[in-house]
Amino acid sequence: MGRGKLRIYLGAAPGVGKTYAMLSEAHRRIERGTDCVVGFVEHHGRPRTEVMLHGLELVERRRLEYRGSTFTEMDVDAILARRPAVALVDELAHTNVPGSRNAKRWQDVEELLQAGIDVVSTVNIQHLESLGDVVETITGVRQRETVPDEVARRADQIELVDMSPQALRRRMAHGNVYQPDKVDAALSNYFRPGNLTALRELALLWVADRVDEYLREYRGEHNIRSTWQARERIVVGLTGGPEGRTLIRRAARLAEKGAGGEVLAVYIAASDGLTSASPKELAVQRTLVEDLGGTFHHVIGDNVPDALLEFARGVNATQIVLGVSRRRSWQSVFRPGVSATVARESGPDLDVHIVTHDEAAKGRGLPVARGARLGRSRIIWGWLTGIVGPALLTVLLSQVVPDLGLANDMLLFLTFTVAAAMLGGLLPALASAAVGSLLLNYFYTPPLYRFTISDPKNIVAIAIFVGVAVSVASVVDLAARRTHQAARLRAESEILSFLAGSVLRGEDSLDALLERLRETFAMQSAVLLERTSEVDSWTTAASVGTGPVGRPEDADVDLPIGDTMALALTGRVLPAEDRRVLGAFAAQAAVVLDRQRLVDEAGKAKELAEGNRIRTALLAAVSHDLRTPLAGIKASVSSLRSADVEWSEDDKAELLEGIENGADRLAALIGNLLDMSRLNTGTVVPLIRETDLDEVVPMALGGVPEDSVDLDIPETLPMVAVDRGLLERAVANIVENAVKYSPAGRPVHVSASTLGRRVELRVVDRGPGVPDEAKARIFEPFQRHGDAPRGAGVGLGLAVARGFTEAIGGTLAAEDTPGGGLTMVLTLPMAGGTPPAPAELPTSAVT
Repeated sequence: MGRGKLRIYLGAAPGVGKTYAMLSEAHRRIERGTDCVVGFVEHHGRPRTEVMLHGLELVERRRLEYRGSTFTEMDVDAILARRPAVALVDELAHTNVPGSRNAKRWQDVEELLQAGIDVVSTVNIQHLESLGDVVETITGVRQRETVPDEVARRADQIELVDMSPQALRRRMAHGNVYQPDKVDAALSNYFRPGNLTALRELALLWVADRVDEYLREYRGEHNIRSTWQARERIVVGLTGGPEGRTLIRRAARLAEKGAGGEVLAVYIAASDGLTSASPKELAVQRTLVEDLGGTFHHVIGDNVPDALLEFARGVNATQIVLGVSRRRSWQSVFRPGVSATVARESGPDLDVHIVTHDEAAKGRGLPVARGARLGRSRIIWGWLTGIVGPALLTVLLSQVVPDLGLANDMLLFLTFTVAAAMLGGLLPALASAAVGSLLLNYFYTPPLYRFTISDPKNIVAIAIFVGVAVSVASVVDLAARRTHQAARLRAESEILSFLAGSVLRGEDSLDALLERLRETFAMQSAVLLERTSEVDSWTTAASVGTGPVGRPEDADVDLPIGDTMALALTGRVLPAEDRRVLGAFAAQAAVVLDRQRLVDEAGKAKELAEGNRIRTALLAAVSHDLRTPLAGIKASVSSLRSADVEWSEDDKAELLEGIENGADRLAALIGNLLDMSRLNTGTVVPLIRETDLDEVVPMALGGVPEDSVDLDIPETLPMVAVDRGLLERAVANIVENAVKYSPAGRPVHVSASTLGRRVELRVVDRGPGVPDEAKARIFEPFQRHGDAPRGAGVGLGLAVARGFTEAIGGTLAAEDTPGGGLTMVLTLPMAGGTPPAPAELPTSAVT
C-alpha cells in the first residue's frame, strides 16, 4: 500500500475562498466516481460554503470534554475505518483539543497519508512556521497555530487561492466572511489593504519558491542543461579580492530591477592547496551577500571558467556578473582572463556583465595562501620555454640576423634559460641551459654544424654560459620558491591570527569553524569525531560538507586530537606542510567543543541553582504561610468540638467563618503553587479566542470585596485574542494584590483603553508603591515587597500573573501611580485579525 497524496489550497488570509475551492474539487471528484468524504470542514456560518457541503458524505466528529466544555475534533479512527479514496481536512495548522489522538491536525493528516488515503487540505500563509515572525511584524498578531514548512513542502500539489486585497475587503463588507458586528473591526485592523498586500506577496513568493523546486527536480530528472529563463538568477563570480564587494552590490541592483530576482555569489577554489583568497575578505563578502538577501556558495574546480559556467547552468541562472580582470594588459596576450573566457563560452542563454572596479589592471599580486609547489600549468610553460624557445630563437637568428656575434647569441639564449627558471623552476632551466649550449656549439662556434669546438676561447665561453645559466636559474628558482613560501606563511599567519582572535572574542560556533576549515583547504567535508575510550566506537561531535565519514581511517586526511578526538577531512590528500595549520584548526575545534559543553553545563548548573533557590523559598513559605491557616482551622474546629464550652450562635458563626477564610486562603496558596508549577514545566497551553474584556474582568473580581474595586471597561472596547481562563486568573491575582495594599476607603481603579493595535488594562492602587529598583523583583517567585504581612501569601501572585499574561501573548509591567501608589499595566493583543471562533473550536485563527 503506497502513501497517499496531499493537495493543499494555500491562501494569503481568511476569506479568500480556500475551503470553497476544496469543496468544489470534492464535487468534481465525486462526479468522476471518486470515493470522497469530508473528514473535517468548518463553514464558519458562511452560507456559500455551507451550501457546498450538500451532497458530500460527512464523517461524524469525535466529541471531547475539556475544562467543562464540549469540543469536536476530526475522528481519525473513523476515517481510517471508512478508508475513502480522498478525505477533505480543513485548517491544516489547527491545534487539537488536549486529549485528542495527536496534538496538531497536520499529524492527523500524516496518519491518513500513511494509510494510503489522499488528503485535500487548506492553510493560510501566516500559519507556516518560518513566516511567523514576519507575519507578526506586518499584522501585529502572533499566530500560535502553525504548521512546519516541511509538511507543506512535501505536498504533492499546492494551489494558491489568490484574491486582491480590494476584492477581499468587498467580500467582507458584504458579510460573506464574518458576522456583521465583526466586519468593521476586522476591516480597520487585520484586514487593512497594506496587511493584505504584504500577506499576498508572501504567499506568491512562497509558492514561487515551491514551483522553483519542482522545476529543478524536473530539469535534473530530464538532464536539461540549458537555461530556462523563468526567473532572474544572477551569479556573481568572486576571486576573493576587494572588488568582490562592488560586484555583489551591482548584482543586487540588477536583481531589484526584476521581480523575484535572486543573487548567488560563488567562489571557485582550486584543489591544489590552501585557497588563493583571504579568508577574512571572503567572510566579509559572505556577510555582505547574505545581508542583501543572496546566498554564498563555495565550489572546487581547477578550471575557473568551466566551473563557473557549470555552476550557473546547474542553478538555472540567467545572468553572470564578473569584474574586469585584475591582470596586467600584457598578460592577456598569453592567456585570456576568466571574464573573457566566460563571456565567450556562455552561449546565448546566459548574459554576462563585466563590471569595472578600482582594482582593474593593477595586477593580482602575490597569492595570499598559495602552496610552495609550482602549478602544473607553470611547469609545462617552463619546459616549453626552456626547450622550444631556444629552437625558435635559433631559426630566427639564422633567417633574420645571422651575424649577431657569439656574445650576443649567448645572452639571448640565457634569456630563455632565466624565463624557464621563473616559470617552471630549476629543472626546465637546466634543460634550457643544456639545449642552449648544444645549439650554440652546433650553429655558432666553428667548426659550424658539428658538435666540436676548435677555438679554446669558445670552449671557455660555452662553459661560462652554462655556469651562468645554471647559477641564474638556481637563484631565480630559489627566489620564486621563497616568494611562494613567504606568501604561504603570510596566509598561515592570517589563519592563525583569525583562530587566536576567535578565542579572544569567545566565538563558540563549532560548525562555523569547521566550515572555515573546509573552505580554507578546499575539502568536501570536515568532521570532528570523539570517543570515550580507545575501545569505543567513534561518534560525530560536529560535521560540515557532503559525505562526512564516521571513522578517521575512512578519511583522506585525519589528525588525532589527544586520545579521544580526531579531525577527519575528505576530498583529497593534503601535503605535509599543510598539517601545521590543520593542527591549529584541530586544537581550536577541541577548545570550542569544550567551551560549548562548559556553557551547557553552566546553564544546567544555573537551572539547578535556581531550582534549589525556589525549593528553599517554597519550604520556607510552606513552613509558615501554609501552617498559619491550618492552625486557625484546627483551632476553630477543636473549639466547636469541645464539650466544655457552650458556644452561642454568633460564636459558632464566627468560628465557621474563620474556618472558611482559612480554607479559602489555603486554596488560593495551593492554586498559585500549582500554577507556578505548570508555568515552570511548560504545560500551560492557551486556547486563544476573541474575547470581550467586559465579560472576563468582572468574573475575576469574585475574590475581593464588592466596594474595593472601581471598574471602568468601555463597551466599545475592541475584542482581544486571549485565553479567557488564563486572563481571568491573571487579572484576579493582580487585583487581589492591589486590594491587599490599598488603604481603607480607597478602592482600586480598573480601567481599559486601546493603544495602537493593543488593549491596555490598568489596575491602579493608592498604596505605598514600589521603588523603581524593586519593580522587576516583585514579579519573581516567592518575593514579597516591604512589610507584607506574613500569612498573606507565598509571593507567587504576580509571578503567576506575569507567566499567564506572557503565555497568551501579552505583557505585564509595573508603573508608579501619580500621587502615590502602584499601577499594573496589562497589555493584550487586539483581535482585529482573528475571526471569531465557534464555541466548540479552540483556535486562534480560522482559515
